[in-house]
Amino acid sequence: MARKLGSNGTNARIAGVLALALVVAACGKDDPNAAGGPGGNMPPPEVGVVVVRPSSVPLVKDLVGRLSAYRSADVRARVPGVLQRRVYEEGSDVKEGQLLFVIDPAPLQAALGQAVASEASAQANYANARAAAERARNLAPQKFISQSDLDNALAAERSASASLQSSKAAVAAARINLGYASVRSPINGRAGKQQVTEGALVGQADATLLTTVDQIDQMYVDFSMSVDELTSVRQANTSGTRKVQVLLPDGTPFKHDGTLDFSADTVDPSTGAVALRARVPNPDHLLLPGTFVTVRATLGLQNNAYRIPALAVQRDVQSAYVMVVGKDGKVTRKNIVPQRQEGADFVVNTGVAPGDQVIVSGLQRVQPGAPAKAVPYVPEKQSAGNAPAAQPQG
Repeated sequence: MARKLGSNGTNARIAGVLALALVVAACGKDDPNAAGGPGGNMPPPEVGVVVVRPSSVPLVKDLVGRLSAYRSADVRARVPGVLQRRVYEEGSDVKEGQLLFVIDPAPLQAALGQAVASEASAQANYANARAAAERARNLAPQKFISQSDLDNALAAERSASASLQSSKAAVAAARINLGYASVRSPINGRAGKQQVTEGALVGQADATLLTTVDQIDQMYVDFSMSVDELTSVRQANTSGTRKVQVLLPDGTPFKHDGTLDFSADTVDPSTGAVALRARVPNPDHLLLPGTFVTVRATLGLQNNAYRIPALAVQRDVQSAYVMVVGKDGKVTRKNIVPQRQEGADFVVNTGVAPGDQVIVSGLQRVQPGAPAKAVPYVPEKQSAGNAPAAQPQG
């Protein structure tokens, strides 16, 4: 009898639990806010967006270049002789016309003296020939001399005049050669290492190189750009001034910007690139010829371009794309073609429209056609910096 009553008590407890579950289920069915009940849809996910608008974006490319002197002049011995001495200090700055070397002038002075003597002799011969021709001109009308004698006197005068002019030219050449014995700088710049020592015979077979003077108060930076890059630059709707910034080997930007002043019209067949050149001020002589540097070239302003955060750009087998929250609050996909990346942004000129709300954060919670709640995107660092301090626990 006791065993029967215990079984009935267990059954009563089970029945009570089932009744309680039915009551809870009924209550949940009547609650309009409960998940799965009438009107119980989840709220749209919150996503961080940026509003894109067209602007003028600098068209910047980082390239490798090499510095060269603005002007470089080879100083050579232009007359034969023995190098007597070097006057300048190697590696120092020199002025145009400053004396650099002295070649033994004695043979050149002797040659000048000989040329002067020849000129004097030619001057005397011309004076005699001119006097004889004048007499012949006076006697010819009275038939005191023959026509042949008159012709000979006039020819002798002309020959003497020509010899005199030749002698004067020889004197001028001898003076020029004597001046070349003093070798002077052709330009302002920095004089390099002496190439020939004192006592050496120079200028015999050819113009012997003595040193080189480089003008470095301005510098050229030579670099190149591939044909594809140059084509994309020319196809872009660009405007504005083209400038070049030189980054030193340690990555430090040089304080003076340069300007692009040369672009080749042909492609180098060995590299498939086009040569470019910029001129950079170098008043403090910090840049040196031959140095390899990074060239940050601003090739103009690209108009009607959009900057889109790289975090917002996704890719699949079809193309690159972004998710946009439309005016109706629903998410749509827009395909884009990123032209280049600048810092944390991609630059594009097609695929998006002014005022589009591009989703940057929360992309994993959205699907095309589904609703989303757009809020201004706050970068993680800024968000962390604005977060309130944690309160101590009591």
